[in-house]
Amino acid sequence: MLSGEVVPTAVMFVEEGREVILPVNGRSMLPFIVGGIDSVALYKPGTLRKGDVVLAYTQEKGYVIHRIDSIDGDSCALLGDGNLAQREHCQLADIKAIATHVIRPNGKRKPLNEGWLRLMGKVWRLLLPVRRYLLWIYKKTHTIK
Repeated sequence: MLSGEVVPTAVMFVEEGREVILPVNGRSMLPFIVGGIDSVALYKPGTLRKGDVVLAYTQEKGYVIHRIDSIDGDSCALLGDGNLAQREHCQLADIKAIATHVIRPNGKRKPLNEGWLRLMGKVWRLLLPVRRYLLWIYKKTHTIK
């Protein structure tokens, strides 16, 4: 979940066609995006597909950065990689940006919606039934603020 006045300003810049680098917080995108450590590069969304990481406004949580879990007509369900079952719902029009890269503290950019991280996102989705245990191991073996 994202809060504050920064997000609406970031959305305004994205709508103008600018890249926006937004620091993230929370644990809902573990293990691919670490809140309080990583940032994401946001761009104006084009054609959206299942598995894309997006910035969306939801009635349940406000602004979130989550992965598209399903698309049904003009609506979609979102699921954070660090979530076990809870999905948020929104209209496609409520998706304000696509997160194209995760940016590590050293400045290294890793593409989220293509290549290795996209494949890992698909595998991670298939591991949903055992995700609880994998996240427990991850949290035990990684220092998270």
